[in-house]
Amino acid sequence: MAGVEEVHILWISELLSCDGDSVSVTAAMQPSIEDVVMGNIPGLPKVHLHNKVLAYENGDEFMQAFYKAERGELDPFVLVIEGSIPNERIKSEGYWAGLGTDPATGQPIPTTQWIDRLAPKAWGVVACGTCATYGGIHAMAGNPTGAMGLADYLGWDFRSAGGLPIVNVPGCPVQPDNFMETVLYLLYQAAGMAPVIPLDDALRPTWLFGKTVHEGCDRGSYYEQGQFASDYNSPQCLVKLGCWGPVVNCNVPKRGWMAGIGGCPNVGGICIGCTMPGFPDKFMPFMDEPPGAKISSALSGAYGGVVRKLRGITNHTVNEETKWRHKGSTLTTGYRPRWK
Repeated sequence: MAGVEEVHILWISELLSCDGDSVSVTAAMQPSIEDVVMGNIPGLPKVHLHNKVLAYENGDEFMQAFYKAERGELDPFVLVIEGSIPNERIKSEGYWAGLGTDPATGQPIPTTQWIDRLAPKAWGVVACGTCATYGGIHAMAGNPTGAMGLADYLGWDFRSAGGLPIVNVPGCPVQPDNFMETVLYLLYQAAGMAPVIPLDDALRPTWLFGKTVHEGCDRGSYYEQGQFASDYNSPQCLVKLGCWGPVVNCNVPKRGWMAGIGGCPNVGGICIGCTMPGFPDKFMPFMDEPPGAKISSALSGAYGGVVRKLRGITNHTVNEETKWRHKGSTLTTGYRPRWK
């Protein structure tokens, strides 16, 4: 794969999806879609993006890239999946999601067939957003579609034609720079300029999801000091209002949403765990204090009260000028101020 000059990105969102991830990614700045597609980044191969939200083509013209990839005429290509994958085997008729029309029957082609056709031939496969990575909202208990994430559909041991596991970039929607930075890494890897992408056990890029929301949160110090918000107008820690930040792997508070600004707790919103495989079932009901938070916040409250008092004393002390290394308040430098 080293030294390739062109890479196609085939982006499928015709699943159980709101297309929110495609819309979110248009806000990426590090890098932007425009910089990647227009060749503004040194060392990248030429990139051809096939995404219906951003495409000039439509209908059969848009579908030609997918048929070419199936025939091996767009090698190499990266397959991006957006949206939950339904179980097309649990219904008696019809389909849950379709992409394109079967010329032989005139009927829609189930999108799962496109995944079956293209995933084994793709150099890399990327799941964009929580629906595609772990099933998301559509995979809640009791859903009628049997929705699942891409790794559940293809298998967690799946390997692409390039020898890569599925790369999961969760988020509801995905944080734009997180996704484009992952794509950038894969493109550099395809060009032979980066090692194999490092992933955690949930197949997330480790440098993006290796820390918790709490570790990058502007409000984290309030937790340490035992100061907890009782309403959403407070700048203090939001754990008692239902924030799961201390146990959720996500970098949004540190990175922000656009241009370093935003991110759920940074703007007063609780973390509901949307980057986690257990979302949403394991995090409901939202806005209730998470299990274990009562104990940890109580301990933090007792410890934090003492810490705040001690820090207050120190803060008062260091907010005064040095007494020039002697007792008393009189300056002994020999200088007499003109104004008193």
